[in-house]
Amino acid sequence: MEDVVIAGAGPNGLMLACELALAGVRPVVLEKLTERRTEHRANGMVGQVVRLMDRRGLFERLTGAAGPPRPAPHFMFAAFPVSFGQLADNPVYTVLVPQRRLEEVLAERAAELGVEVRTGCELVGLSQVDDGVTVTLDGPAGRTEVHTRYLVGADGGHSETRKLAGIEFPGITNDRTVSRAVDVRVPDEFRDRATGGLIVPGYGVIPPMLHNRTERGMVSFGTFPDGRTMLVVSERADVDESVPLTFAELRDAFQRVVGTDAPVEELENPGMMRRTVGGNTRIAERYRAGRVFLVGDAAHVHSAIGGNGLNLGLQDSVNLAWKLAAELRGWAPPGLLDTYESERRPAAEKVAMHTMAQGALVGPGADVTALRVLFGDMLHDKATVQRIADLISGADIRYPDMGGWAPDITVDGRRLAEFTRTGRPLLLDLTDDGGLAAIAAPWRDRVDVVTGRGGNTAATGLLLRPDCYVAWESHAARPDTASLEATLARWFGAARRVVAAA
Repeated sequence: MEDVVIAGAGPNGLMLACELALAGVRPVVLEKLTERRTEHRANGMVGQVVRLMDRRGLFERLTGAAGPPRPAPHFMFAAFPVSFGQLADNPVYTVLVPQRRLEEVLAERAAELGVEVRTGCELVGLSQVDDGVTVTLDGPAGRTEVHTRYLVGADGGHSETRKLAGIEFPGITNDRTVSRAVDVRVPDEFRDRATGGLIVPGYGVIPPMLHNRTERGMVSFGTFPDGRTMLVVSERADVDESVPLTFAELRDAFQRVVGTDAPVEELENPGMMRRTVGGNTRIAERYRAGRVFLVGDAAHVHSAIGGNGLNLGLQDSVNLAWKLAAELRGWAPPGLLDTYESERRPAAEKVAMHTMAQGALVGPGADVTALRVLFGDMLHDKATVQRIADLISGADIRYPDMGGWAPDITVDGRRLAEFTRTGRPLLLDLTDDGGLAAIAAPWRDRVDVVTGRGGNTAATGLLLRPDCYVAWESHAARPDTASLEATLARWFGAARRVVAAA
């Protein structure tokens, strides 16, 4: 019997597999496709997930740049350019990386960790018993069965895992918006040298990598690290979805939304040509059905505005992985697996809320323009900007009775990211006498301990879960060791007897 079977080898499934492997569990990943997708999907990551990649040693692989990642001085919210550089604590991190490159890096890491990925295997059935799940597959060997203790659906918004588990997917379908995304060529005379934006005669400059709203729709434009230049036009319109998208359709939409022609040219070998009609905001009625769990788009879908999909889904995977591993390795405290949904559902609800709010704020019409004037005035308030930054980055996520995301502190001059690559719980003992290490001794089989002098922090002790959230913190010269022991037991199970050497 397998320990964990993961349906779906996209970013969320691969991240889950890597995290399980770090925790000593070797999952099997099932992917119905035989080759990785070539079409463009997500174009980057926004939020705490960028720092998470750094803390697993993946940031440099993705970007080619050594860490630490730097917060973005500017980003957008509901097509408002927002300056986050004014904030003393800017949590907005961004990385421009195509989803296919992210999948390549995660697949490479999974292979290094010994994860088995079976391609051409489609999930077509499942049944549960007390101690496991029988998964029915269509694959290269025909119809077969795999027995596993747990099954995780990371198979997207149309998740077959979710459907077979009988989990409903309530929410809202919006069929009003048509979005067209096309890779284009821009003549040099229409590229703004100062900003990299698109010069539109009779209109002005469309800034790069930002949403540009008019009363008739929205336009965005940008050049990506792989050299592609993309133009996206969104409007509320009727369209015949049976007719393939053409370059002429994109230009006509641009004319309607902006009021003039688009100064771009069609590529000889078209890359991205995608039309999206409508959208869904949905959250699974439950994230767990017995021994079946959902992560990422299988558990929630929402508008892509703001680029929060990977931030949400990848953190689902990291949250669930260590809890599943704890259960499989026999040290999980009672109810640990139930905290996956109680912690991650509110995060999904928050993203669903603010993406729907942004969708309303970028809609067409003079009434929305008036609302934008009011909202734009509020963005002059630094406290409002901080709240927006915390919201879109996920920095405002607080799990019950816990601290937030672990700060980027140093210990004896070494960055925190150097100690979190194992994916294990971590106790930072920053006291003068190193006394906390002895308290954690009965948990040393599952908790790493680092002692030393803390830089850029007043904390004397920090206990981090594998997902880098702070479970316990002390600023006292003599920390409350009883509360540390209680927190260790709450999250990492009962203490094991330490036998002194003879």
